[in-house]
Amino acid sequence: MKEVGCNHAQSVGFSTDGFATTTTMRELGLIWVTNRMHIEIYKYPAWGDVVEIETWCQEDGRIGTRRDWILKDLANGEVIGRATSKWVMMNQNTRRLQRVSDEVRDEVFVHCPKAPRLAFPEENNGSLKKIPIRTDPAEHSRLGLVPRRADLDMNQHVNNVTYIGWVLESIPQDIIDSHELQTITLDYRRECQHDDIVDSLTYIEEGEEKCTNGSAFAAPHPEEQRQFLHCLRFSGNGHEINRGRTVWRKLAR
Repeated sequence: MKEVGCNHAQSVGFSTDGFATTTTMRELGLIWVTNRMHIEIYKYPAWGDVVEIETWCQEDGRIGTRRDWILKDLANGEVIGRATSKWVMMNQNTRRLQRVSDEVRDEVFVHCPKAPRLAFPEENNGSLKKIPIRTDPAEHSRLGLVPRRADLDMNQHVNNVTYIGWVLESIPQDIIDSHELQTITLDYRRECQHDDIVDSLTYIEEGEEKCTNGSAFAAPHPEEQRQFLHCLRFSGNGHEINRGRTVWRKLAR
């Protein structure tokens, strides 16, 4: 999905450095940073399957934009996954958020759908569900995670994909063995650099995830589904880097 998003940005004339910046953004030292990511996979492709990915971006408030994806099985057109993400504009030097100016707005949103279009339907939408903060001791943890060179972007900050891997590091092994990841939501709250040490905490979340988000597949029985809340934090000061939720469905045997 990340590659498709970058390819789309490059195809409409944005920068090829991975930041999808416009001319005005580069002049002002502005970049896009991920604020939230929500991914749902209804059916994983099998070996040899060809997946078609559709993506588009659109305005999301005064300081942000959003990018959505729909994943389909090319053979039959079946929707097998959806994703949405929110991005905010940041000054690359001060690391402060900044409003999208009219100049940047004109450069970016001319390539976006004129009418709002969402990968997930507004009703029954799990992508909008808030992630609560947990301060009690976690049931599961993996401490002392250290970024590798391959985890860093050109600014020497940990890339978004690495956070997903770190979240999964503290998932119980019995869940990994008996379930597959259905939904993941991540709220990005702080940047992580190459010399930071990170703790991954996982909490059991009670309750049933009832949102189907336009999927052709019915919501699983609660006994076949497990939910967890997640926190990535700095080992030294305990400051929160990332807050997340995952939903797992039982593997068909």
